[in-house]
Amino acid sequence: MRIRHLATGVGVLAFTLAVSPANAQQRLPTIDIGGARHRVSNKAVGGARAARAAPAATTAGEASPAPVGSVQASGPLTQPKAPDTASSTRTFTGAQVNAVPFAQPAEALEITPGLVVTQHSGAGKANQYFLRGFALDHGNDLALWLDGMPLNMPSHVHGQGYADANMLIPELLSGVEVRKGPYFADGGAFASAGQINMQYVDSLKGGLLLGSAGAFGWVRTLGARSWDVAGGTLIAALELNHYNGPWIRPDDAKKINGFMRWSRGTQENGASITAMAYSNHWWATDQIPARAVQQGLLSRWGTEDPSDGGNAARYSLSARWSQADTNSASRVEGFIIRNDLNLYNNYTFFLDNPITGDQAHQYDHRSIFGLNAKHALLYDLLGHPAETRVGLQGRYDLIRNGFGDSIFRQTYDSIQDNYIKEGSIGLWTDTTVRWTPWFRTTLGARFDYWNATVKNPQNPWVTPLVLGDDGNFNGFAYTGTFNTGTRAQTMGSPKAGLVLGPFNNTEFFLNFGEGLQSSDARGTVAYLNPADGSRFTDTGLILPVPLLVKTRGAETGVRSKAILDGLDQSLSLWWQDFDAENLFEGDSGTTVFGRPSRRYGFELTNKYTPTSWALFEGDVSATHARFRGSDLVQAAAYQSILTTGLNDPLYPLNVPGNSPGNYLINAPTVVATGTVEIGEALGWFGALKYRYFGPRPLTEDGQIRSIGAATLNARVGYRFDGGWKFQIDAFNVTNNRGDAISYGYGSFARSDFLGFPGYPGGSVGIMDRHFKPLDPPSVRVTLSGPMAVLESALLRPF
Repeated sequence: MRIRHLATGVGVLAFTLAVSPANAQQRLPTIDIGGARHRVSNKAVGGARAARAAPAATTAGEASPAPVGSVQASGPLTQPKAPDTASSTRTFTGAQVNAVPFAQPAEALEITPGLVVTQHSGAGKANQYFLRGFALDHGNDLALWLDGMPLNMPSHVHGQGYADANMLIPELLSGVEVRKGPYFADGGAFASAGQINMQYVDSLKGGLLLGSAGAFGWVRTLGARSWDVAGGTLIAALELNHYNGPWIRPDDAKKINGFMRWSRGTQENGASITAMAYSNHWWATDQIPARAVQQGLLSRWGTEDPSDGGNAARYSLSARWSQADTNSASRVEGFIIRNDLNLYNNYTFFLDNPITGDQAHQYDHRSIFGLNAKHALLYDLLGHPAETRVGLQGRYDLIRNGFGDSIFRQTYDSIQDNYIKEGSIGLWTDTTVRWTPWFRTTLGARFDYWNATVKNPQNPWVTPLVLGDDGNFNGFAYTGTFNTGTRAQTMGSPKAGLVLGPFNNTEFFLNFGEGLQSSDARGTVAYLNPADGSRFTDTGLILPVPLLVKTRGAETGVRSKAILDGLDQSLSLWWQDFDAENLFEGDSGTTVFGRPSRRYGFELTNKYTPTSWALFEGDVSATHARFRGSDLVQAAAYQSILTTGLNDPLYPLNVPGNSPGNYLINAPTVVATGTVEIGEALGWFGALKYRYFGPRPLTEDGQIRSIGAATLNARVGYRFDGGWKFQIDAFNVTNNRGDAISYGYGSFARSDFLGFPGYPGGSVGIMDRHFKPLDPPSVRVTLSGPMAVLESALLRPF
């Protein structure tokens, strides 16, 4: 279906509803346009609940402090949240998140319409995210927040904005807020495509005890409990998890995850101190070349380098203070985070080093200090109710990262070794005014300042050797004192939105905003290629890149409950431009200065609750994503491949996929999901979750494409009196053999030596689709209930 046809349909619907009488009211009572006031749950999510026990997903505006339409609100103002300005904004309860089966913790975020979360490496590495035509890598333009702390990390060794959500404990979630687009003043550098704010519970009455076991070595235990301590509530949780996966080389992933919080009062008026600790060790089966599998030389579950893997750890301490009265609210959050990561990756196998292989060791060790403060005020503006919010976001990262070549996890040189100091400050404000009972506007602005200093104390005695085309020694690739410096940049971003309605249980939205994308600090001072020490200008790459890049977008949409009782629908049409698609390639340590880009598409969501024991949901999103302009660099590279092809031992296998084009690589085109939930608070219950991830271009010329994947997960269980629950989850029940994730690039696999026994290295590689398959069908059994069964004096710390 073409976008213009959908736009015509929206216009007809708008005209029809606009001529109907407007309901003279401040908020629409029969449609979720603003959400219920956020309250912290005091029950374990894993306990008994009906399939519809929680309300349907709502827009975040309803979770806003108080009705904007009344400055004489009788209740206290909830904490300042994003205004309800976009049709694509949603808020979900923790119970909704956990109502459907998902295999890994980060997949819980797929409750976001149109979002795909997948994995190309071991169970401990950050996931890959896809949303609205963005191949977000490990989180570059999707801001993830947990309890007021950011998960995204700037200038990370494996990719800008690297966001590891493997430490998430879904059963502890009290709420998840989802926003898309650059329309929100409190959304910073990593929120260009969207932002997901997650909140844990402050207490668990009765506690939670969970045990789970299943196929491929899956074992998981979780215990959580809360106590009344020192005039407040202390909650603690501990999770242990092991998983092998279906791979010939088992992941043997071992995770330990802890959480503890003391809180007093509520989220609106109170304070808390939170500590978290997470550690994970794993082996990894990375993506493999399709040609080796098709020729029967490598199993779908095999690996080219059995020593790939890594370890990760994250420790944090955070505090929150909040205060609210009838017409104002304030909130201050501070955090200290320590994050460590070691990765051993080999994606090209024997392409550059035919003897030792291409494995690289990447490390990133950092300390993060941050502060968030915001204040909201309700008042009367020229006789109209208004709300103004102001906020400050600050963050400072002390980073030590780099990488070098390795073999079987033994590092033998140093390609990069960086000390990075990176800080950012964001000031933002927005004002929402309700001009009439059916018309309100939001105007906002954001100002960001970024500063980064890069030092590279590379040891000159362990730098990589550089060989010429003739195979002779040409020197060492020393870049330490050259790729250093300090960069600073500021950027302003206006925001605007308006809402019309309610008209006949329907509202209309229009949004525009500018945002920013941050670049890896190393790319802003890079003059020499760390792989061979050559100047980047010699290869045609335009470097260094700017620290901040502008993005702008718009969205129009409609949300309605007018068509059928119990049916919630929304349709959003959106567009977004980037001034440049800068990409730091963590696997090679270089920055690609990309062309401008444009994305546009639509999202359609439907949620139907015909009875108290059944819920049906269907969402579909489609995107058109392209570069703008011509790729002169790739055109020159392609011409070089063609004209000097006879000098490449792999010619012409190095040609497909290298011609210039305008496809945004790996950009999702179609994503569709369907959900069914049945059951009451007690007795039998069940759920189905379907997800379709359409084929994508893996190269900019579109010659190499991914294979679409359609998965169906199922759940059946029984809820007992007393809060106990038994359930069976089945994953990929139809045994779909599509790609969990795939890439298009050149490599040289172990089996390729059969055809090229004397391959000397240094080629572009055999261009191919490299993929990681969907996990085969598997089953897990889970038993959960209140921890009261183990209640004793030993369980009470005070």
